[in-house]
Amino acid sequence: MDHRQLEEAMHRQGAPTEIFEAAASVLEEIASGRRGLRAVRHPLGFLCFPVERVGDRGVCVHAFGGEADEQAARPTTSPVHSHSWELTSCVLYGAVGNLRVRVVERPADPTHRVFEVLSRPSGVDDIQPTSRLVSCEPGPEQTSHRGTVYTLPAGEFHTTVVPEGRSAATLVLGRTLPGRFDLSLGPLHGTGHQVVRQACDAEQTARTARTVLRRIHDPRP
Repeated sequence: MDHRQLEEAMHRQGAPTEIFEAAASVLEEIASGRRGLRAVRHPLGFLCFPVERVGDRGVCVHAFGGEADEQAARPTTSPVHSHSWELTSCVLYGAVGNLRVRVVERPADPTHRVFEVLSRPSGVDDIQPTSRLVSCEPGPEQTSHRGTVYTLPAGEFHTTVVPEGRSAATLVLGRTLPGRFDLSLGPLHGTGHQVVRQACDAEQTARTARTVLRRIHDPRP
């Protein structure tokens, strides 16, 4: 996969066909074992296929709900987070909501503490409390359906919402920005800890890839 070509395609009219073909191609390679990567149980509650990482750019397929939900991890702080990287994503099937969260510095009357998340190549996340005490409230929610491309800027707090009992998948492009950090909101008195991202085995990875493929080729939304 060429990140720049995919990025250009996501901003072209009629691009979803090209995006769907690229996602299906890589998932077929994973399902058949020709591509040896393993799906990762992401702490935010979905399965991630880390397709490619070159320099500050990366390509992933994210699977939410259904079989992926049964295997996924759960956050140890909260689902509210912000990325150190810019996100451009195309919904491959289902519907994905992004709920913006307004975060205000409020050291005198806070509801949450900001935690910094350092993801190491080994799969270990170091989650450390910062001195930032804040309050937050829900902002606008944007729901994107099959074939829709959406973006999220680095540093914007949000939660990803897929209705319970539903499934969805996205092809995600990320571009890391220098000097930014991955952040999460957590309890006021939460302490530093580590989370080890668990990889699925080959059978689980291939089975989930086949499930995502079937849904991509399914004409239903």
